[in-house]
Amino acid sequence: MIGGSPESEQVPHVASPKRPGPIGGGPGSVVGGRSSSFPSQRFRRLPAAAAGYAALVLLSLLFLAPFAWMVSTSLKTDSQIFSEQLHWIPKPPLWRNYRDALGSFPFLQYLGNTLLVCIGVTFGTVFSCTLPAYGFSRIRWKGRDALFFILLMTIMLPGQVTMLPIFLIFRWLGWTGTFLPLIVPSFLGSAFSIFLLRQFFMSIPQELSDAARIDGCSELGILGRVIVPLSKPAIATVALFAFTYAWMDFVNPLIYLHDERQYTLALGLQSFLGRHNSEWSLLMATATVITMPLVVLFFFAQRTFIRGITLTGMKG
Repeated sequence: MIGGSPESEQVPHVASPKRPGPIGGGPGSVVGGRSSSFPSQRFRRLPAAAAGYAALVLLSLLFLAPFAWMVSTSLKTDSQIFSEQLHWIPKPPLWRNYRDALGSFPFLQYLGNTLLVCIGVTFGTVFSCTLPAYGFSRIRWKGRDALFFILLMTIMLPGQVTMLPIFLIFRWLGWTGTFLPLIVPSFLGSAFSIFLLRQFFMSIPQELSDAARIDGCSELGILGRVIVPLSKPAIATVALFAFTYAWMDFVNPLIYLHDERQYTLALGLQSFLGRHNSEWSLLMATATVITMPLVVLFFFAQRTFIRGITLTGMKG
């Protein structure tokens, strides 16, 4: 009221805010935005998590057992290998088996041949698969999806079907007896690797390519400056697959390599088996040395490998 006293003015009632309950209150209290029943939920999930981890450990031991048995056999004597009792730990371990095994054939020469093929196949696969994967994922053109579908259909074609025609082509070119039939096909692309890279490229935001294109960057520039740096996990995965395939390949070197000096480790192991078919400890020692680089490579690259496999296929 005009001219009235301040005491006569009515002040609207404002409800006082409710104060949160004390920390560690009753079941309905909220602590840090979470219900106090959260720890109990975690405890209820512990048995299921423990059972899952236990199953993973058992499966890991199941897959690790053959490799462990191979390493154990490589350090045993013949009496321990053919004993009726099971001996996982050799007593005493014979480390000289590795020296005798590697000294019985030209291991370093075979290793150099294998690395030459593996490096060529890895580089050729990454180079030849990155370009078409970029074209199938980031550039729109007529018939793209139909051609990509035809590319995927070639994955279902067995290698035994194309083995003879490819051999006749390489023999007509005069490449048999050289490393060219083992390396050159990797520069012609791999359907599975193209699919893997294409799925990863599609998960990269298109706005990055548009921004680079506005700045005047060409398609090859976008691929080299934007896509490739962001796709290192997928590219590393493709490279790891290619290296592993070339390292363990036995059929192609057997078909195209005729000179023993050109043998890879896979062929060297086969020839070693022919000479020392009764010396199992030496054979297992050689197999362990050939397998160990792949185990070490995967151990150091497993985080990148798993990330590349996990993120591939999230879009598209």
